[in-house]
Amino acid sequence: MDKVKKDYQVGRTIVVADKGVNTADNIAFSLTRGDGYVYSQTVRGANKELKDYVLYESDYRKIGEDYKIKSRLYPREIAVSNVNGGRTKVRIDEKQVVFYSADYDRKAKAERKVALLKAWELVNNPARYNKAISYGAAKYVKNLVFDPNTGEILTTRCKPFFDEEKLRQEEKFDGYYAIITSEWKKTDQEIIDIYRGLWRIEEAFKVTKSDLAARPVYLSRNDHIQAHFLICFVALVIVRLLALSLGNKYSIPSIVKSLKKASGSHLEENWYVFDYADEITKVINEILGVDLNRKYLRLGEIKKILGSTKKS
Repeated sequence: MDKVKKDYQVGRTIVVADKGVNTADNIAFSLTRGDGYVYSQTVRGANKELKDYVLYESDYRKIGEDYKIKSRLYPREIAVSNVNGGRTKVRIDEKQVVFYSADYDRKAKAERKVALLKAWELVNNPARYNKAISYGAAKYVKNLVFDPNTGEILTTRCKPFFDEEKLRQEEKFDGYYAIITSEWKKTDQEIIDIYRGLWRIEEAFKVTKSDLAARPVYLSRNDHIQAHFLICFVALVIVRLLALSLGNKYSIPSIVKSLKKASGSHLEENWYVFDYADEITKVINEILGVDLNRKYLRLGEIKKILGSTKKS
């Protein structure tokens, strides 16, 4: 972080990350350098005080039928590593933003469904499972004892049964999401928008690998490999700028997919046929003036479109 800030002359930085990076030392690292942070915070694994705050209906602001949000300023103590190998308690002032989304709720239940079906199958047919293949389902089963040598499920002393209470406790937090941040002056929506930027970065890596075919690399010479990635990242910059020009209403994969399909085929003489158009190509025409919706174009008209894009 220090090297990046020095090399690129970056000022105050807000670190945005998932809960895996949400540690006391990382928080202290940012704050002592005058920087900030926006981290996701586990709800199911949080302390009782935060869990109670999440489930307490008071102060939530409803936005439509499927979304609600609230926040608070919350001073807390974190244990930071010190030079003696121990930990020192430090008080910090944080903002906690909590929201509920019906979409997240449905997503959580859908993702859990596979594990639940596996857990019921494990209860009914424990001989078919062992420790290695019980992952994900084992937490919903009580009286589950594995042989320390073979990993097989032992049922001679106790019979496994489904843990209804574990499921009920998990379901209480379906749809809830928490974010902690040093940026207490920013509004709740600003904090959420900052965190959503993390998704855009992750999307960029995914798009570069899949849609722009950055990997696997079928090259051996170092200069060819560098040129390959340069082309991929230039393409990523272009498509990100295009997505921005379109108001970020469309995902990068959907834009790439549309543009790949909006290709022309030689028909006869100077005529070309374009047999694909959709909502994205229509919006590109409306906003950028690049007409990809006409079915037939002369070669001169195509050259004119290409020339106008170079000028802009």
